[in-house]
Amino acid sequence: MTPRKTTAQRPVSADKLTRDEAAAELQRLADEIARHDRLYYQSDAPEISDAEYDDLRRRNDAIEARFPDLVRPDSPSRRIGATAVEGFGKVRHRVPMLSLGNAFEDEEVVEFAARVHRFLGLDDSDPIAFTAEPKIDGLSISIRYENGHLVEAATRGDGSEGERVTDNVRTIGEIPHVLKGRHVPDVAEIRGEIYMSHAEFKTLNETQAASGGKIFANPRNAAAGSLRQLDPAVTASRPLRFFAYAWGEMSALAADTQHGMIEAMHRWGLPVNPLTRRCTSTSDLLKFYADLGQKRAALGYDIDGVVYKVDRLDLRERLGFVSRSPRWAIAHKFPAEQAVTIVRAIDIQVGRTGALTPVAKLEPVTVGGVVVSNATLHNEDEIARKDIRIGDTVVVQRAGDVIPQVVSVVLDKRPGDAQKFHMPHVCPVCGSHAVREASEDGDSEGGVVRRCTGGLICPAQAKERLKHFVSRLAFDIEGLGDEKIELFFDEELIRTPADIFTLQARDARSNTPLKSRKGFGEKSVDKLFGAVDARRKIGLERFLYALGIRYIGEQTAKDLAAAFGSLPEFRKAVDAAVAGGKNSEAYADIDNIEGIGATVVDALIDFLSEPHNIEALDALLAEVEVEPYVRTTVASSVSGKTVVFTGSLERLSRNEAKAQAERLGAKVAGSVSRKTDYVVAGADAGSKLAKARDLGVAVLTEDEWIDLIKA
Repeated sequence: MTPRKTTAQRPVSADKLTRDEAAAELQRLADEIARHDRLYYQSDAPEISDAEYDDLRRRNDAIEARFPDLVRPDSPSRRIGATAVEGFGKVRHRVPMLSLGNAFEDEEVVEFAARVHRFLGLDDSDPIAFTAEPKIDGLSISIRYENGHLVEAATRGDGSEGERVTDNVRTIGEIPHVLKGRHVPDVAEIRGEIYMSHAEFKTLNETQAASGGKIFANPRNAAAGSLRQLDPAVTASRPLRFFAYAWGEMSALAADTQHGMIEAMHRWGLPVNPLTRRCTSTSDLLKFYADLGQKRAALGYDIDGVVYKVDRLDLRERLGFVSRSPRWAIAHKFPAEQAVTIVRAIDIQVGRTGALTPVAKLEPVTVGGVVVSNATLHNEDEIARKDIRIGDTVVVQRAGDVIPQVVSVVLDKRPGDAQKFHMPHVCPVCGSHAVREASEDGDSEGGVVRRCTGGLICPAQAKERLKHFVSRLAFDIEGLGDEKIELFFDEELIRTPADIFTLQARDARSNTPLKSRKGFGEKSVDKLFGAVDARRKIGLERFLYALGIRYIGEQTAKDLAAAFGSLPEFRKAVDAAVAGGKNSEAYADIDNIEGIGATVVDALIDFLSEPHNIEALDALLAEVEVEPYVRTTVASSVSGKTVVFTGSLERLSRNEAKAQAERLGAKVAGSVSRKTDYVVAGADAGSKLAKARDLGVAVLTEDEWIDLIKA
């Protein structure tokens, strides 16, 4: 039965948020989405539905569109996926594997097509062809062929680096070991989706149940779990399938269109989706979406939408990318499924930054064939907006994964004893005051996060910071998971990051070494110490992220690593900003990095001006080596150069010029300084051109810039 619509409060729409509310909401969304990315991409164990995840991203995008100056360095719009798991070994993608932006309404698809026209400087009447294909709900994979032979396969991972699963992929019958036909490129990196059919998923779970094995929640989790087996024989026993739909590095392209490339892959012996169509108008795209939605249940495998791509490859080259997504493609998602359940309790979790997060404990309910029992409620404002009470009957929704979004309350089913939830004003872990975080102007009502003030004395925060330090995106220490961090912290074996790397030496001197304790053995202890030693070298971007500095998320850490290249250069720059203050040139140099703002610079200064932080950092650096950042951009004559574009360009749009420069390894800055290498000046260039001349910075016309990058 479809639940009645209620008058329960809805979240404040993006166009009604104050500036302070928007800033606080963007912080909450960045933290929440990062957590769910780790659960989905690393653990194959999502805790929210596709629908809830999409809603979180959609709300983030809407707020950023209204307040573009509030876009956070760690914004979800600037990152994809999650880092690779160490057990398989790692592969750095020669061409990044990016994710897609989403559309949920027909109007958003119309706007996508119009945006493509505007970016390319075309009239709406100028025809642009698109391809439309089912969006398979599986695991993204990249398969490399050299001279027609399969030599390597890797998961998407964080988009830059994935897990090497070559031996496992070789066991999938639909994936050829050798490409057939003529004109196969010397290097062909084929990308697609590994999935499992409904019938084979059902059979697998029946077999698992009969043998006492793991029961999978849905086909996507089953496919991902089956591919990521350390024993390829297990993967070989699972009924995995594959569709090819894209490519990475290619020594030669077989066609000049997406449609032509798909046909070439089919000729080479790769399975492609027969439902893929070439469409010549927006109305054709929307008709394909509607028709596929009606056929969805009968396909025999899971899809969660339709992907539209610009067909011509030369136009795609011009369109380029924005943040985590290509401008030339978008995913049109199907609507979520809904069900009704009861909120039995609301618990509080304390995160590594001290944020108190309410979690709804639900009466278990089946939504789309999956049983769910928990939902993150984000913060007290979210609960108040939706007026969620303990004992309420609520509408929940999902679209392919396990834990639902609480959409609304069914008010006419509210029991008389339903309890309003009151956010605690003390930390449930350490008893310290938990204060509502103040807004930028000091108004305590402007924030939405209640945060424990215990800081260093709060075990939850200290433990969570250590858990963050060893997590997949950070040091990724295999075998040192949440349970061991809890144990070692409680027994005072590990209290700081450096303690992790001195544990083996201290254990050797201990009267009660780990191997003598219950639950440990000599082999398991040796394996743990080996995993720690394997992490004594780490990339700069992962090191910066691991430190847990406020506002330094995965993408911001990469931006800083790319800008400075090495840890000594990073510390030198921040130390200069600490010494010089907000009005110094050193402060401005960091602030001027594309994607970095004053909030991040202030957080860096706060961190590196605290003696106890410096002490902890130096102790850690006595145990580990931080390797310089490795760039994945194309080598060119402008690699490593800092460029500022100003004025109106004629041959390229400003967005095209920026995307092109970044693809060639240049740094695009927003203002001119002594460290600027080139200012590219178009018509009506103003103050930036004048400042460049005053500073003696090289000024290029648009034609001179194009000649330079072709050199």
